Amino acid sequence: MDLASWVKSKRKAVGLTQWELAAKAGVGLRFVRELEQRKESLRMDKVNQVLNLFGYEAGPVPISHNRNTNPEIEP
Repeated sequence: MDLASWVKSKRKAVGLTQWELAAKAGVGLRFVRELEQRKESLRMDKVNQVLNLFGYEAGPVPISHNRNTNPEIEP
């Protein structure tokens, strides 16, 4: 499940409208709509304002730089 689907399902599970979620998170309605519509570029601080309502936070995830992780890419 992607972030947009997760936020939408959590919002609906607690019975909030997009407007109510925006108000509780301190973000604009437009931001919530763009988040749920999978806009590719969103401010992470605002994403975290929304996620914090559900007890979560997004952050950097380390990736492996091992050249053997993708055999299709030649060194």
